[in-house]
Amino acid sequence: MKSAWLSSKHTLLLILFTSALLSSTYSTGQTNNRPDLQKFYDQYQGKGSFILYDQKNEKYTIYNESQRNTPFTPASTFKICNSLISLEEGVIENENVVLEWDKKPRQNREWNADTDMKNAFKNSTVWFYQELAKRVGEKRMQYWLQKVAYGNGDISGGIDGFWLWGGLRISPLQQIGFLKKLNDNDLPFSSRSMDIVKHNDRPGAFRFHSQSKDGFR
Repeated sequence: MKSAWLSSKHTLLLILFTSALLSSTYSTGQTNNRPDLQKFYDQYQGKGSFILYDQKNEKYTIYNESQRNTPFTPASTFKICNSLISLEEGVIENENVVLEWDKKPRQNREWNADTDMKNAFKNSTVWFYQELAKRVGEKRMQYWLQKVAYGNGDISGGIDGFWLWGGLRISPLQQIGFLKKLNDNDLPFSSRSMDIVKHNDRPGAFRFHSQSKDGFR
């Protein structure tokens, strides 16, 4: 099991899920509000929300329920959708294709090397996903965001950063709805593309994802 709590002085959005903890139908599940989780946000001077859904038991665990429908910048969580689109469009063949690092030093040591999708996904390597987005291009990216109904579908701000500092917004419940469809193979992508992304996301029994609003070049 891997967990992460990100420190930020800006808005902090945490969306946690496992291979079976995904759903978009908030109203049908039981809800367990956890105000005690505020201590983790206070520790890092952050503000945000937390949603965990147990699909088997139809139960939500929530902190700061008022933000469940609030749109946020997806930042690193967009790598899931970006990977699907890039694989489907053939701008990268599979998760093992290595892209060459541009030799520009970045704040995360793991980003300063040639990398493939498996490691870029694990390390949230921004430049890798910026390169994929540029290869997809604005027209095809816009088409897919509208087709999968990903948030507000707004790609303003540049093809290399609309999900980081641009206009794209998505709420926590929309995120979970998207992941539920991926989990159920109910997105308009090929089974191959979805299987590759789900395999990247499931190295063990549990996979926790944390998300900060901050974006980095």
